[in-house]
Amino acid sequence: MRILGIDPGYAIVGCGVIDYTRQRFETLEYGAITTPAGMPFGSRLAEIYHQSLQLLRQFRPEAMAVEKLYFNTNTTTAIDVAQARGVILLAACEEGVPVYEYTPLQVKQAVVGYGRAEKRQVIEMTTRLLGLPRPPKPDDVADALAIAICHAHTGPSRLEQALRNQERRTGL
Repeated sequence: MRILGIDPGYAIVGCGVIDYTRQRFETLEYGAITTPAGMPFGSRLAEIYHQSLQLLRQFRPEAMAVEKLYFNTNTTTAIDVAQARGVILLAACEEGVPVYEYTPLQVKQAVVGYGRAEKRQVIEMTTRLLGLPRPPKPDDVADALAIAICHAHTGPSRLEQALRNQERRTGL
């Protein structure tokens, strides 16, 4: 199963594409979509949307795994991140890629085995599981890969995935 993991943001969107077959991971690509602080916000959203489409078209993932938003203090930042997340979800919808959402607790549990793990533990385990030579930078990229791993470990069954793929091919 090919999975695109996304850690949403509007300055930095972490992205990671993995293949998960027979309980083995292969890392295809990872990096970040970045937008400069001085760019008008609407232009930042357009850039995120277009680069998300490009990733989806290049790698043709069977699923997109995205971190659910959780903010308890800065609502302005939360609204801006939600808007960026919205254009990412729109791109997936337009490409017919099913989207799965995971909380930070679910990601930590799936990657480290402990829902209250520290960020450094998640990054270290992500690096090990994917056989990467060094921890991905910035942290948003490591988070995106961890979200993809989470989906590989906890996502839909093979039967459900096969049915979704059939629906995508036949347009039902």
